[in-house]
Amino acid sequence: MRFIDEATIKVSGGHGGPGCVSFRREVFEPRGGPDGGDGGAGGSIVFVASVQLGTLQDFRFRRAYTANSGDYGRGANKAGRDGEDIEIPVPVGTLIKDAETGDILIDFSKDKERWVACKGGRGGKGNSHFVTSTFQAPKFAQPGEEGEHKHLQLELKLLADAGIIGFPNAGKSTLISRISAAHPKIADYPFTTLTPNLGVVSMPDLRSFTVADFPGLIEGAHTGMGLGHKFLKHIERAALFVHLLDGSQILEDLTQPENPEYEESVKIAAAKLIERYSAIRKELGLFSEKLLHKPELVVVNKLDVLESDPITVEKMRTALRNSLASIRGTHPNPNEPFFISAVTGSGVQELLFSLQKHIDEFRGFNAAEEVVLLPDSEGIRK
Repeated sequence: MRFIDEATIKVSGGHGGPGCVSFRREVFEPRGGPDGGDGGAGGSIVFVASVQLGTLQDFRFRRAYTANSGDYGRGANKAGRDGEDIEIPVPVGTLIKDAETGDILIDFSKDKERWVACKGGRGGKGNSHFVTSTFQAPKFAQPGEEGEHKHLQLELKLLADAGIIGFPNAGKSTLISRISAAHPKIADYPFTTLTPNLGVVSMPDLRSFTVADFPGLIEGAHTGMGLGHKFLKHIERAALFVHLLDGSQILEDLTQPENPEYEESVKIAAAKLIERYSAIRKELGLFSEKLLHKPELVVVNKLDVLESDPITVEKMRTALRNSLASIRGTHPNPNEPFFISAVTGSGVQELLFSLQKHIDEFRGFNAAEEVVLLPDSEGIRK
């Protein structure tokens, strides 16, 4: 299914029903007073957020929504029936703006959150409302009021606790398929992933968090190159980043440990990884300065190509840590950069626990909560 994350639609509330002009006529009361009933109210347009939806696909072909009008009033003071509301489901994370002014009207962040976009028109009053001591037989009633009209722009920004970013073929799709039930397309060529993938990570203590991989980030993404410009806006919602680097590129510059140029080759390999890391950070900053201040964990993937050489891994870790501290101006996480293999799963569990800790801090969760061990369970928080 095509990933649709933007749509422009027109919505209109229903017209209010007109009031009734009627006079009571019975056998023994040939000149009964006015008894015209009120018209019904028009239906409203209501947006409802749903976690069951992942795109704005439903708006691809239908661009206009009009609620039902209210029914007209009747004699004997009978009110007309109200028009039915139209409920429009949208994914959680949908931002709705006024298409003409650009003003943000609502930002859906919770499941089943509701917002009335256009109220239906009020029904007109029947002639029974206009009787006075000096005006006993009004022969008029109010027409119904017109419902509200709006031209809306819908924009979907995925809600994820953690966002996986990095150059194409760094292993983002492989990682999300390893840690969640998501099944993105995986292949050995760039731009395999054409749309963001969202997955739920289940932890041993029965808690969970969401993670998304954002495809197509390359140099120049903020100007429209590659696919990153289409998905940079989704990155803003993530609480923290997992910056994935392709560890297989280390082998391009690395020499054997017995080689006199080994130490220099480690520095060169680390410098090239940092160069790619900095290129992605530059694109994030050019899109939005605040993205540079989000928490992040730097992860070197494809550890399986270096597993037989733990000494090189530690030397690379030290070289990368020094560079990260210099770029960010703060000390890296104690285990950063993480070295993992998304294919074999090596190092992934340690990364997940660190992610959970950062997400808990973002949510304001008390990490010191008591953990109660149950039979046949790895633990559940009380």
